Amino acid sequence: MLSPSDLLHLPYTPDLTEGGIAHALRSLPYLLGNERPYDRIRRMVAGVAAELAFRRHLSAQDIPFEVNNSAPFSDSERYTVSLGGRRCNLESFFISNRAQAIGMRRDPSMLLGAPALVASDHHPLEDSSDHDLYLFAFISGLVAASQSDLGRVAETRQPLHLTHILPPEWRRPAAWRPFGSLTLKSETTTEITVEISGQDAELKFLMQEVSLPPQKRVTIANNFHSITALHARQIPAARLGIHSPSLGRTHVIPPLEWRNIWVYGMEIYLAGYITRAEFRRRASPIPIDSKVFQYSRTKAKNMAVPVSGLKPMHELLARAKYQAAK
Repeated sequence: MLSPSDLLHLPYTPDLTEGGIAHALRSLPYLLGNERPYDRIRRMVAGVAAELAFRRHLSAQDIPFEVNNSAPFSDSERYTVSLGGRRCNLESFFISNRAQAIGMRRDPSMLLGAPALVASDHHPLEDSSDHDLYLFAFISGLVAASQSDLGRVAETRQPLHLTHILPPEWRRPAAWRPFGSLTLKSETTTEITVEISGQDAELKFLMQEVSLPPQKRVTIANNFHSITALHARQIPAARLGIHSPSLGRTHVIPPLEWRNIWVYGMEIYLAGYITRAEFRRRASPIPIDSKVFQYSRTKAKNMAVPVSGLKPMHELLARAKYQAAK
């Protein structure tokens, strides 16, 4: 049984959010569905932040590890850590409810009563071994998603990252061909800088920065074959439009259609670990629409074991360090 002292605390620093956003932007082409998944992006940012913090901790403790690309051309394109030849699948949970996040900071032991969840469609991975591990991370933090929250963030000069995800016909065009020239125009009264994210002909991530003078069209040459998102360096006070002659479409973004995907992280806790074989043996199903610590209602089928029944992280790390020294 885990005790509160077994929870591994990792500091959350702003550069972890920056790394998470960089990863999320590269992953946008692989996100499923036609919705504009800003909440999902924030969860991805927090999850990548936990992975980066874990690697940072391993390096600081002189624990050798490998980083492997576990899922090329997939939803997440995650790079997973391997310890002693065993892949560590980090299952992360972003706790952004203010009361819960503050509660975690005051009393981390509350995590011992949570379930260690694995989505049912994540568990039977064909390229995984029964000796591979599940690690469970809880990230507490806040978001500034509403317009009032965004205003307070701007007033206090806290970081933000304003993003607008383009519709499916821009993100996944029916014909895979170059967009050619693109024309952008901002109706703001001051110059604004935007970053365009997308993919080139070989599906490689592509980003281009453009400065838009007030109320003037700017036409740029580019190698984009898809455009997934725009990022505004400043809060736009008026509409911004982008036109593709090749696509035959113009997309206009009202000022209220930008979303802040910055995660204001507070704490990261690695609760513990379990082998895939033991998880399969012990796990119980969690039906859809269940209320659990992590979610007001689950949206997918999950399997779970109690967090309190995981093995402590310090044992895993001590073993990895000992084996590397042999």
